[in-house]
Amino acid sequence: MKFLFDLFPVILFFAMFKWGENNPEAAQGLVDQYLSGFVSGTATAAQAPIMLATALAILATVGQIAYLLLRRRKVDGMLWVSLAIITLFGGATIYFHNETFIKWKPTVLYWAFGAALVISQVLFGKNLIRLMMQKQLVLPDPVWQKLNLSWAGFFVAMGLVNLYVAYSFSTAFWVNFKLFGFTGLMLGFVVAQSLLLSKYMKDSH
Repeated sequence: MKFLFDLFPVILFFAMFKWGENNPEAAQGLVDQYLSGFVSGTATAAQAPIMLATALAILATVGQIAYLLLRRRKVDGMLWVSLAIITLFGGATIYFHNETFIKWKPTVLYWAFGAALVISQVLFGKNLIRLMMQKQLVLPDPVWQKLNLSWAGFFVAMGLVNLYVAYSFSTAFWVNFKLFGFTGLMLGFVVAQSLLLSKYMKDSH
């Protein structure tokens, strides 16, 4: 359930882009109607799909936080960071009607996560992965450190993959990869980590 909740803005981004891609004139009409006050100059029909998708993703992220606050649940720091980054880079994409900014957003977000993991461990002695998972797992300190660094490395790699896809393929392909490719890579990494930890824990008993 949490997995779908986290993916909610990405799913809406994908769906809106696909709709706008298939209905460019209608998409441009919505941009002119609802986003004209946030746009420098005039957006074209070709630019409208990514602008609408970006605006919806920003609203979806705001909605996630509002939902958690209304339910009096804790809002993870990562979600606040995600809101700040998508508002900054997404806002730039809408204002300049330029897809480059929103394409950078995943890389900046992943690298921010990776940096937070490394800085917290090296400078402050706090293992963020351990703080999140220690209720489910009991592992020796060296294993927690390796797990923390492996996630940091994974986030750095994901950021690089995003840049490669963003600059090597079309925007439509990047949108598809943003939902299916990154989700697949994340699931694969989680499964691999689970298998490694399961084997280690079996050996330790």
